[in-house]
Order: sequence, then structure tokens, then C-alpha cells
Amino acid sequence: MGARVARMFRNFNLENRVHREISKEKPRAAPRHKADLSRSSGGSESAETAELVSQKNAPLLGLLRSVYVESKDPAAAEASQEVGVETEGARRPLRFSLPGGHYGLVELSDVPRGKLTIAETLKALGSHQRQPQTWTLGKIAQEYSLDLKDTKALLEFFIPFQVHIIPPKTQSAKQIKAS
Repeated sequence: MGARVARMFRNFNLENRVHREISKEKPRAAPRHKADLSRSSGGSESAETAELVSQKNAPLLGLLRSVYVESKDPAAAEASQEVGVETEGARRPLRFSLPGGHYGLVELSDVPRGKLTIAETLKALGSHQRQPQTWTLGKIAQEYSLDLKDTKALLEFFIPFQVHIIPPKTQSAKQIKAS
């Protein structure tokens, strides 16, 4: 219904509106700027300039070929040394793993330094929650070969799955009975 009303208003007096719009005077174009024809005429000056620009200067080209730039970034040198140290013992044996070879998962024997498996992460978090005095940031970082800042971020931001059962407010609410 709304489309019919909208179409009626859109088509109302359409022919008169079109004639009125066509009969209006068209706006005049802005006057053009008078161009300086002496510059664009292609005189001898522009030809000489174009020739000079496109010409190769042999002595400058030879000097350019002799330039050799050698850059040394101190940060990149430190990073390459750190990578070299890590590649020697880049992997560490697993501390804890779940039995699960028969579920189609590949049994891991070692992981890269600075990385944890899910099982190790949950074990480290659980140990820290149960005994925060013994399982400190430093001990977890040392035990699992982690950075101290990564360990701090792990304990602060990684929250394992938790189930909270909220009791009903009234006793007459529907409940699922155990079978």
C-alpha cells in the first residue's frame, strides 16, 4: 500500500515539472583563461631543454656506479644473535601431556622454546591458582622456558573455561532432572 502512495506522489504532475525544467535557461560556462601561446608554441628553448634533460652525463653516471652503500643496523645484529642462540636449543621436551594418541591426534614429544601446549598451559595455570607462593611468575617461566613478560600476560589474560551453575530464584522454576 505504501509503495502505491509513494508512486502516486512521485508521478503527480510529472509532465509539467519536466517541461518547466527543460525550459529553464542553461547556466553559461565560465570564460576560459587566455593561454600564453608563445610558451607552448615549441620554440627552440623548449627543444634545447628537452634535449638536455634526456641526455646522459657520462662522468656523473660513472660516479653513481662507483657508489656502494653498506648499512649496519645494530638492532638487526642483536636480533640475528638472539636467533642464533635460540636455534641451538630451539625445542624443549614436554613437561606434561594428555593421553590422546588414539583420538587421531599426533603425540608431541617436544615443543619450541617460548611455546606451550594447551595441556601445559592448563597445568601451569592450575598450579599457580592452587599454590601461588610456590608457583610464581619466575618459576613458571623457568619451568616452561618462557619469557617473564609472556608468563605475566599468560597468568593475567588467559582464563580457562569455567562452568557456573546459577540456582533458580524460586523453587517452582522448571529444572532438568538427572536421569
